[in-house]
Amino acid sequence: MPLSFNSASHGPVAFGFFNIASDMLLLEQFFFFCDDFCDWITTLADQTSPAFLDCEVFHIKTVQDTGDLMGAIHGIRFTGFIGRVYEQFPFPQNPVLFKQDPNGHRTRQEMQEMIALFADKKTVQVGCDDAHFRFGPYAFTQTVFHELIRYVWQGGYPRWKNGIRPACVTAMAARLQETGSRFFAGVFP
Repeated sequence: MPLSFNSASHGPVAFGFFNIASDMLLLEQFFFFCDDFCDWITTLADQTSPAFLDCEVFHIKTVQDTGDLMGAIHGIRFTGFIGRVYEQFPFPQNPVLFKQDPNGHRTRQEMQEMIALFADKKTVQVGCDDAHFRFGPYAFTQTVFHELIRYVWQGGYPRWKNGIRPACVTAMAARLQETGSRFFAGVFP
């Protein structure tokens, strides 16, 4: 479930997993896969000075094309991309089963096919300078960007199913714990 995080540039923004069967994340109108996010963070962790990466994301331009997350979760409104996702991968009837699947990468092909109907690919810069972490037009303080990383580490709001994290997440965390980069100091207390 995406949560609200306070950006330095746009105020509160939505970030997170939006369907437990997929490892796709969203940041407002940008959509990308968990392993890509982890790779970007791992690459940035190797930088000792301000650095930015050109990262490819899916960009959905309109709210209508994005869809209604709460309507889809409740099975009453299947619009846009998110509606398609929930038609294919419905919210579990039993709330106990509401856990992020560590094998969400297995649905990547289906997710790419569905999002291609609604989104364009776009290159955005992801990185950090002395003032902020940036993801496309969004700027975050170091503290808040670290919260985004910890959100992925935890498996979002429902947490990872059975406490098992995907390999990309554990590799990212290991790199962040060993890095000397001042930009990532304290991500994991």
